[in-house]
Amino acid sequence: MRQIITLVLAIFIFTACSSKQKDLEYNKPAVYWYNKMLKQVASYNIDEADDTYTSLESEHKNSPLLPSALMIIATAHMEQEEYAMANYYFDEYLKKFGMANNVDYVRYLKVKAKFMGFKNQFREQELVSESIEDAKMFIEAYPDSKYIHMVKTIKSRLDMAKAVFDQEISELYTRMDKPKASEVYSSRAKESWDDMKSVDKVDVPWYRAIFE
Repeated sequence: MRQIITLVLAIFIFTACSSKQKDLEYNKPAVYWYNKMLKQVASYNIDEADDTYTSLESEHKNSPLLPSALMIIATAHMEQEEYAMANYYFDEYLKKFGMANNVDYVRYLKVKAKFMGFKNQFREQELVSESIEDAKMFIEAYPDSKYIHMVKTIKSRLDMAKAVFDQEISELYTRMDKPKASEVYSSRAKESWDDMKSVDKVDVPWYRAIFE
């Protein structure tokens, strides 16, 4: 019985010490949080890196390390295919450092992250429309950017995806004997991509196609 009590006390003391050690993780220099975040990203501990970035940002709002830290954590999420989180950090960068020289690069990454996050052809039409608008804005705002051709390529693929979706709806209304509605969506499809014959439809697996 004494051994059990001793063991429980030892666990309690160890846990308390560990908790106390964690509680001491505050009021650190900016470079401390920055280096810690770098190590966590390098070890693919992205969730921990998020927390560390939060500590850096909350304790050192004016640190010159913040822009770099934001880009690192954003691209880390992008590499992990966590595109929603990547876009969140890109938005944060644009809000905080919108006058930086690399804004076109950040906006390009934002367009790319949304495009890469597009998985289901017939379930994410809002995302497609938003991504097309983002690409349009980029093309208008940064016509001389070195990323312009990549954004134009992304937009073309998104335009084709939207055209295919509208054409599918048009054909559905045709089968439902609603010619006016069919014509509306057929026109929308042509507005997105005029030569529909040049667009190959996505090969959706049968087990997923029944839910599309």
